[in-house]
Amino acid sequence: MINKVTLIGNLGSDPEVRHLESGAVVAKFSLATNESYKDKAGEWQTQTEWHNIIMWRNLAERAERDLKKGKLVFVEGKLTHRKYEKDGQTRYITEVVANTYRLLEKRENSGGSYSNNFPKEESTTKTYEANAGAKSVVKEAAPNAEAEDDLPF
Repeated sequence: MINKVTLIGNLGSDPEVRHLESGAVVAKFSLATNESYKDKAGEWQTQTEWHNIIMWRNLAERAERDLKKGKLVFVEGKLTHRKYEKDGQTRYITEVVANTYRLLEKRENSGGSYSNNFPKEESTTKTYEANAGAKSVVKEAAPNAEAEDDLPF
């Protein structure tokens, strides 16, 4: 069975980071994703969905350092549901527990609107991953000069 969520969106706020008594670190923030469509009148509409993101341990520490409100980020993780009591009422919440993220920086001097969402080719990009050993792994990707040539459009 698979429980996997992949999101690309903008941070709605700086990560809220807490250090628990056990020594674990947890970061929470909201992520906005947008979907555009034409309505019946032919007008473009944008629908924004907000997602609650949770990061643990070293991934949370890196998120506190790297992630800021408004930044474009790729997040991958699993979907979780939990309930809690507040003021005598049972409340339910859906969250994405992230196991990796990647900052997506805008290119400079780009002509196309779609190319603005890809990492800069001149620099290396870093993906931060959480693993079972409670350590984060940093994968560096070398610049790819042929990235634009492989596009199917």
